Amino acid sequence: MSAFNITVVRRNIARERGFSLVEVSIVTAIMLLLAIISIPAIGGYIIENKVPKVGEELARFIVQSKVNALNGSTTPYLDMDTGRFASFVRGSSVFSVSGSESSARVLHGMGSNGEVTIEPAQSGEAFAITLTRVNNAACPSIASVMQRVSESITISAGSEAATVVKDATTPYSALSAESHCAQGDVNTFVFVAS
Repeated sequence: MSAFNITVVRRNIARERGFSLVEVSIVTAIMLLLAIISIPAIGGYIIENKVPKVGEELARFIVQSKVNALNGSTTPYLDMDTGRFASFVRGSSVFSVSGSESSARVLHGMGSNGEVTIEPAQSGEAFAITLTRVNNAACPSIASVMQRVSESITISAGSEAATVVKDATTPYSALSAESHCAQGDVNTFVFVAS
C-alpha cells in the first residue's frame, strides 16, 4: 500500500470517531429542556381530551336517573348516592372506580385525585354531582358540556366561596365560568339536576 493510501485511510478513520462528549451533552441538555417545557402542555391536552367523555357519561347518568325517577313522588332522588353512580360507570374507561355501594370512590381523571360524589339536593327533589380537584384545563369545557342537563352550576376555586354560573336567574356563560376557575387542580364544580 502506498503512503498516499495510508494517509487517506487515516483521515477516514479520524472522521469516523463520532460525537464528542461536549456535543452529546449539549444535545441532551436541549432535549431535556424541550421535555420540561412540553410536559405540562401535554398534561393539559390530555385533560382537555377527557372532558367530552366525562361530560357524556355524567349527562347519560343524569338522563337515566330522570327516566328511572319515581313518578308522582315529590322526592324521587332521596336515595341518590355515589354508589349508584359507581355502579353506572364501573365498566367505563373514563372513570376509575374503587370500593362498592356506600364506600364507592369514583375518580374523574380531570385533575390529580379528582373525585365525583353524588348526593340528594333540595330535600330529594333533585340531586347534586360534585367534581372536586378539577384542573383549570377542563374549565369551562366541563361546565359547557353539563349546562345542557343541569338546572344549576356552581364553581369554587380553592378555598373561595362557590359562585353560581347558571341557575333559574343566571344564564350560563362560558366566559363567566372560566373567570371563576383558578390555575391547578383546585376547582370544584357542583351540577344540580332534577
